[in-house]
Amino acid sequence: MAPHATSASSTSSSSRSSPTPPDTTTNPPITVLASSRAVVSGRLTAATLVISLTTGKITSLFHSVLPASSFPPGTPYADHTPRLLLPGLVDAHVHLNEPGRTEWEGFWTGTRAAAVGGVTTVVDMPLNAIPPTTTVAALREKVDAARGKCWVDVGFYGGLVPGNTGELKALVREGVRGFKGFLIDSGPIVAAEGRKTLTREEQVEEFPAVHAGDIAAAMAELADAPTVLMFHAEMIPPISASVGDVVQRSLPPLEPTGPLSAYRTFLDSRPPSFETYAIGEILSLAPRAPALPLHIVHLSAAEAAPLLRAARARGVRITAETCFHYLSLAAEDVRDGDTRHKCCPPIRGRANRDRLWAELLSDDGVIQTVVSDHSPCTPGLKLLPPGIDADPGAAPLAGCCGRGATPDEAAPAPAPAALEREQHGERDDEAGQRGDFFAAWGGISSVGLGLPILWTEAVGRRGADPGGFVEDAVRWCARNTAAQVGLGHAKGDLAVGLDGDVAVFDDEVEWTLGRERLLFRNKCSPYEGRRLRGRVVETWVRGRRVWGLEEGFAEKEGPGGRLILEERRK
Repeated sequence: MAPHATSASSTSSSSRSSPTPPDTTTNPPITVLASSRAVVSGRLTAATLVISLTTGKITSLFHSVLPASSFPPGTPYADHTPRLLLPGLVDAHVHLNEPGRTEWEGFWTGTRAAAVGGVTTVVDMPLNAIPPTTTVAALREKVDAARGKCWVDVGFYGGLVPGNTGELKALVREGVRGFKGFLIDSGPIVAAEGRKTLTREEQVEEFPAVHAGDIAAAMAELADAPTVLMFHAEMIPPISASVGDVVQRSLPPLEPTGPLSAYRTFLDSRPPSFETYAIGEILSLAPRAPALPLHIVHLSAAEAAPLLRAARARGVRITAETCFHYLSLAAEDVRDGDTRHKCCPPIRGRANRDRLWAELLSDDGVIQTVVSDHSPCTPGLKLLPPGIDADPGAAPLAGCCGRGATPDEAAPAPAPAALEREQHGERDDEAGQRGDFFAAWGGISSVGLGLPILWTEAVGRRGADPGGFVEDAVRWCARNTAAQVGLGHAKGDLAVGLDGDVAVFDDEVEWTLGRERLLFRNKCSPYEGRRLRGRVVETWVRGRRVWGLEEGFAEKEGPGGRLILEERRK
């Protein structure tokens, strides 16, 4: 075995010779990937990975670049020097919306978009599918919908809603990776004046907010379970100058601060106090289940970090994630009417963004993971006005947020009502709502874009040589996200015994994100047209290349992603 090597049966070796080529008549097939730069166990080093195509696991890891001649003739081998070998990313916050809202997104399109960005595992949120994953029956329906459509591995969360406490332990046994609840209503979308009803596809009434009693009951039920309880942490404080998404229907003094198409008006409607108040509520309940891990999803307000830091100092098991958009976008740069930037909690100002970065980079920071919170919708629900388009050559509205094709065998055709919306782009009564941040659907589409977004920010903040940042990115987007969802034994690192999930990353290339590179179903993202630094060029899932920049997808083999349904261990 080569110097500084590890294998399934040995953790180190002092041998100075090359590895003895295995006997191809007795050894299973393997794939070998090498580079002078790889992130292994959190540090940058040279590495050669040997991955079994039978088990999909890394069987040997050499801390040097071995030549192809070290392996049997015909062994698939690639030396990617000087490109980086990274553990496949684990995006622990994605809305794939299937079944029920497959015109928004689906397993086929969503996992292809993930693969192009080096994401080898996604964990699907319990909403906005219909039915939501709040019961065992609903989980099984979602699993059936996902079979044969996933290009990367997919795990599932359960939902916490009023009245489903009795389902929670059964969902743990069925393999959900954790539970998510809202402390503020997740829907429905606000209708225009004079519009009597919303279609079923436009509402999220099936996933209502939980209150203190619901949370306390869930904590009691899950107190000793191997899971994590997660929260969308926004609540309207008892005294507030805003009422969130229904602000335009309010009477003074609860009225908007400006035009509904102005981003500043929307930002004012969801101040940091919404987040800090909700987090305070969660922390007040935490002593009821001291062993149960708690997690704040998509933290936006930097003001919340001291609360979480103090709680952790008291022994509360709580962590937080933030999102690529909170780390890369800023309120000051959002044009009026550009509803591609609407999400909840909102994208805040540059000073807030800088504070989130400082917390993320702190040795004892409470923000430990970075995720996409990919939350797409159909084009009409974004209500983009004419002229808001990242591609100056594209037609307004119809050109932006175009819809991607999905093979018939991969997802059902849109329902007639959804098809009509896509053909016409809007209804007559929506014309007056174009650019209205309060009426538009809230959500940022970005699955598979995270690594170049982070790298671009790192180069901008640290200069041409953002030394050490690649190790940070792996920790936030792979190692810690895998641990958060109980997959640290299989995902998130390059190590013997773990899945051979690898992203090959070119950290030098600069490129412009065009619409043709947006592989999620609806091509609507605030990142379209942006100049980015760094790009994934190959993605490997358990030793098999599922996508390459030059080769495209492994269409002949088809989607080989696995559904992660093993019961969580811790």
